[in-house]
Amino acid sequence: MFTANINSTDRIIRLILGLVLISLAFFGPQTPWGYLGIILVVTAFINFCPLYAVFGFSTKKK
Repeated sequence: MFTANINSTDRIIRLILGLVLISLAFFGPQTPWGYLGIILVVTAFINFCPLYAVFGFSTKKK
């Protein structure tokens, strides 16, 4: 389906940052910006970033 373009370090950073943003939507200032964390978590789980693909960028070694 998709060619993986995210390495393990990138995945971990995306997952942590995404969870922090999601938690801010519920426990912090409770702004809608926290829901952007969902995008980071999803891209970490599917191991593919659409923006990386558009710009031809990849953190995964070939």
